[in-house]
Amino acid sequence: MTTWIRPRLRKPLVLALAGTLLAASWIVRGGATWWFCIAIEIPVLVQAVTMYVRAGQDSDEGALAGSRADERQQQIGLRSRALAGRAMTAVALAGLIAAIAVHGNWWWPFLVILAAGSVGYLFGLSAYSVGAEGAATEPDTGYPAPL
Repeated sequence: MTTWIRPRLRKPLVLALAGTLLAASWIVRGGATWWFCIAIEIPVLVQAVTMYVRAGQDSDEGALAGSRADERQQQIGLRSRALAGRAMTAVALAGLIAAIAVHGNWWWPFLVILAAGSVGYLFGLSAYSVGAEGAATEPDTGYPAPL
């Protein structure tokens, strides 16, 4: 899908697009806080250009920014995202418990975040589980299945 976008441009473009959408949401909102769009867009564009320049370097950071990470770096990224998911789930659960305990009417966003994380986890289990690839051994003999 992204084969027509050079690997060096992928992450800077995603960053710039996400930041621009966030800045545009402040413009659409209007009111006295419309100027937040400028305070958001300038740092986002500076960071996108910095990421593009860094992606051209031959270093670990350059490989990560340029979407050419090796297996070790990908494993570190995977573990970091897993830790972030665990933290998000724990904070959402704590917020839900606190909102219910104080009879707050702000409990539902925590429930939505908790449900999204749980559904994503279950989808990941079903998509990436070993059982989806088939049995590694024959159940009768204990020997590997013939090719």
